Amino acid sequence: MMKIKKVLVSQPKPTSEKSPYYDIAQRYGLELVFRPFIKVEGLSSKEFRQSKINLADFTAVIFTARHAVDNFFRLCEETRVKIPDTMKYFCTTEAIALYLQKYIVYRKRKIFFGASGKLDDAQLKAAITKHHKENFLFPISDVHNDDNALDGVKINFTKAVMYRTVSNDFAPDEPFDYDALLFFSPAGIDSLMKNFPDFKESYKNVVIGCFGAATNKAAEDAGLTVEIKAPTPENPSMTGAFEAFLKKQK
Repeated sequence: MMKIKKVLVSQPKPTSEKSPYYDIAQRYGLELVFRPFIKVEGLSSKEFRQSKINLADFTAVIFTARHAVDNFFRLCEETRVKIPDTMKYFCTTEAIALYLQKYIVYRKRKIFFGASGKLDDAQLKAAITKHHKENFLFPISDVHNDDNALDGVKINFTKAVMYRTVSNDFAPDEPFDYDALLFFSPAGIDSLMKNFPDFKESYKNVVIGCFGAATNKAAEDAGLTVEIKAPTPENPSMTGAFEAFLKKQK
């Protein structure tokens, strides 16, 4: 078995020096490269206008990601829509709710969030139901998967694609000399196969790790062998699964 020395983690670089990835790198003498295979880009105001959605029509917004927050406020500015002070915000996590402070003054009576991070969270649904007379906007990406989460909630809401996930392509002269690749979304696998159509033949010894059932399925559907899988009962995190794999290698 080839010794792993250089690893590509397909996520942005951790903001904290205390990330478990750095601990693992130190313990096993690894070189870690943080490089997402995908990136998010906002729709231009011209593209957004084609949806015929008038942002001034809404009295409440549902946010499931920081990207949604950024692109909502950007498009309001670019389309010259003034957001009223009475606008209400419903977020899937407290972190997203606090992120709103980048754009507005945080007031508890107009910002609500769930406890589980999911759109069908009981706490969030209760808040949305309480304000059911509002006209809700739901900013999403082109590959969102919350189709049924608002079922059973009697509200008037409009989905608006405001950003998309695109492949973060490798430059022709960018080195690709990794011993292991760690993936966190099916889109990352798609990007790998787009960038390296001959991956299976040319990089047979590269170890593949996947987080999440959908990512794992995308890798196997692409004909890849997944050697590091998370979450599992033993290893709920990717770092845990990765370290368990490295221990076996010793």
